[in-house]
Amino acid sequence: MTFLAKHKDNKSIYGLIALIILFLVVFILLQHQYWRGENGHANLVILQQQVKEQERINAEKIYTNNVLRADVKDLKSGMAAVEEHARLDLGLIKSGETFVQLSNAPITYVQEETRSQEDAVEPIDAPEL
Repeated sequence: MTFLAKHKDNKSIYGLIALIILFLVVFILLQHQYWRGENGHANLVILQQQVKEQERINAEKIYTNNVLRADVKDLKSGMAAVEEHARLDLGLIKSGETFVQLSNAPITYVQEETRSQEDAVEPIDAPEL
């Protein structure tokens, strides 16, 4: 026996079908809100990507801050760091030292076209007498 044959009252059958359809519509709307809605899954993925990018930026800033803190500590504690900065930034040369500057510019050679001997010497027409 089928489900429809068990229930002889058509009103209860139509009510049950309407309830199932209503449930499906609500379920579809909830799924749409979850996947495409304002605070749905798509925005969650975008937000997670933004959080990862910000964490990467923060890690870079933390590293830079640690380097700067170590630099300040060295500058406050001894003269070696001060001398190193003076040499690198200001070009400090102590007396008795020889300054040597090396260029790291690329070396390029330009080859000119060599002309043949015939092209190099142009014949001059002798004036007629």
